[in-house]
Amino acid sequence: GMAAPAALRRSVVSPAGRHTASLIFLHGSGDTGQGARTWIKQILNQDMAFQHIKVIYPTAPTRPYTPLKGAMSTVWFDRYKISNDCPEHIESIDSMCRALTDVINDEIKNGIAKNRILVGGFSMGGGMAMHLAYRFHQDLAGVFALSSFLSKDSAVYQALKKNESVLPELFQCHGTADELVLYSWGEETNKMLKSLGVSASLHTFPNLHHELNRTEIEKLKTWIVEKLPVEA
Repeated sequence: GMAAPAALRRSVVSPAGRHTASLIFLHGSGDTGQGARTWIKQILNQDMAFQHIKVIYPTAPTRPYTPLKGAMSTVWFDRYKISNDCPEHIESIDSMCRALTDVINDEIKNGIAKNRILVGGFSMGGGMAMHLAYRFHQDLAGVFALSSFLSKDSAVYQALKKNESVLPELFQCHGTADELVLYSWGEETNKMLKSLGVSASLHTFPNLHHELNRTEIEKLKTWIVEKLPVEA
């Protein structure tokens, strides 16, 4: 059978109080878990931290990445090109869904219920999170995707066409000035997922490029606590 994927390196922000929920944040292409954590820390002037939620920043394994002419990069999956109209590299997506399922299962072993776990990320990390949740883990608390998109014929859409169950809510943010992942790609992803039964919001940031900003992270934090409230 398939070899078990190697455990992913993780940077972790522990909750201040009792741990009752978990958040998995997936970095963008070429970054690391530690890099994403540091970036958010610089924007907020402190870690994105919570009383009861453990924040986990895994690092993607290094693999050859076609858009970089096959150079090695920390990416969640390969792409034939950065475009919304080319087929998905499904083999690399699925192998990473297995590795990230291990991260989810580690939280469950720690006593965290599946509906108390959120997944999301920036750019490619948000795309990865949508595959992970909507194809394999439809009982998670929610999904967030920042400056992200799915390809036009995504396996996510194919899976949802057959779906009957209640789906995790999607929180999406996108800058109108994004020159790498066009705003229209994010908007189209949002519309497609809505049409397939996902309760999805799209927060638009005028003049924001392919980046994160403070308003966006503060909005995200508010949504995180709505989805994962402190347990009475």
